[in-house]
Amino acid sequence: MSSPGETLVIDELMQESGVTFGTSGARGLEVAMTDRVCYAYTKAFLQQQAAGGGVSRGMEVAIAGDYRPSTLRIMTAVSRAVQDQGCIPVNCGFIPTPAVALYGIARGILSLMVTGSHIPDDRNGIKFNKPTGEILKQDEEEIRGQCVEIPEGVFDSAGHGLEPLPPERDTAYRAYRQRYLDFFPAGSLRGRRIGLYEHSSVARRVLGELLESLGAELIHLGFSDHFIPVDTEAIRQEDVVLAHRWAEEYGLDAIISTDGDGDRPLISDEHGNWLRGDVAGILCARFLNAEKVVTPVSSNTAVERCGWFRGVDRTRIGSPYVIAAMESRLQQGERGVVGYEANGGFLIGDSVERKGAVLDPLPTRDAVIVALAILLLSVEEGVPVSGLLEHLPARFTSSGRLKAFPTALSQERIGALNSGEFEQDRRAIESLFGALFGRVAGIDSTDGLRITFEGGEVVHLRPSGNAPELRCYNEAESEQRAGEMNRLCLELLEGWCG
Repeated sequence: MSSPGETLVIDELMQESGVTFGTSGARGLEVAMTDRVCYAYTKAFLQQQAAGGGVSRGMEVAIAGDYRPSTLRIMTAVSRAVQDQGCIPVNCGFIPTPAVALYGIARGILSLMVTGSHIPDDRNGIKFNKPTGEILKQDEEEIRGQCVEIPEGVFDSAGHGLEPLPPERDTAYRAYRQRYLDFFPAGSLRGRRIGLYEHSSVARRVLGELLESLGAELIHLGFSDHFIPVDTEAIRQEDVVLAHRWAEEYGLDAIISTDGDGDRPLISDEHGNWLRGDVAGILCARFLNAEKVVTPVSSNTAVERCGWFRGVDRTRIGSPYVIAAMESRLQQGERGVVGYEANGGFLIGDSVERKGAVLDPLPTRDAVIVALAILLLSVEEGVPVSGLLEHLPARFTSSGRLKAFPTALSQERIGALNSGEFEQDRRAIESLFGALFGRVAGIDSTDGLRITFEGGEVVHLRPSGNAPELRCYNEAESEQRAGEMNRLCLELLEGWCG
């Protein structure tokens, strides 16, 4: 039995399903991301792009996904929507998010990545890319306003799509791998022993092949057939323990990994200490000889204090804001523009030239460039990875989260401390945090609430854009103090749930 056709308004469907835009595309519970919902969202994206001239009938649309259990089903629904819109779905298989984005940019076509990134596998998502890269906030608003038709017979009586995915092509994967083989010198990692924490990362294959091609001795670690939600901003304690054990057991120079879809890096020093993503971003920007850096307000202030860059722009949290600020810089004639997020995902705004090799722009989060850049920087400077950190100012960050913390509740609690009237907010903040951190020196509401205290310590509170969680970021002059601050804040904020 076939289901009847229907007309859907995307904004209403978002309210009905609970699948809405986060900081990186549409996200929702796997059970809410039905074939019908994913089909409708994809069709809305294609319609929005057609209205702006970004897609036409007969054009190819690239599709890829990560390794979580629901991904293949959603890719199939996405593919059917592409076909019904008169386009040709290209199945790029299971490859990193930046790989499918690069493929789309190189060919001037749309691309979609089915992934929930680092969040648990009871959730999933779809990232939408224009021919120039990620959709921005204006695109999201236009997609919300789309009205789409689901023709009769698209889904069976259970609501599942009827058409299988087309055969997989490996063109996007090979182009992504070659990007780095062409940029990094052959044999440049010879003599280095590198651990590859594979878990369920969709980037594990390309990272392994690149490391071996560059001459590294590769140690495979932690492969998993089951999805593991590795979050590079809130590293699991078990991953901390594993890295220390592996570094000692195998005598490693570093361990590298990524989150689930390969756009956020995880790299350790020779002792198995994981680098914070915003510190990794600074080191990557230095390796690439960047002139202008764009990064969210939550990133470590060492980027300004190190003095390596001609300018630093701060944005709201989320790659769309970083990309918009990068584009603004480029439109003003700036060069050497890069960006990174606190999770370590690195974006390249314009071509990078280094020692005669050229790396084309890739204005979407990427993890591979960060891992390889830090390893090569360590080789070139003749120091271990830990030695690279000695060149940076003593600013350390820590972050954590309270799970199952509704977004509306986070906004309400933070709003009570952030009325816009400094003296009123200062008193409210000091009544909560003053006994722990002292007097308030500054308040920044660029994204959430970022509080700087007179001693230079920072507390930054923000609702997660991807899940019902309250994020807390801290900065201090020692790693121990930053971690202690984060623990104290989370313990205090747990009372907000009541």
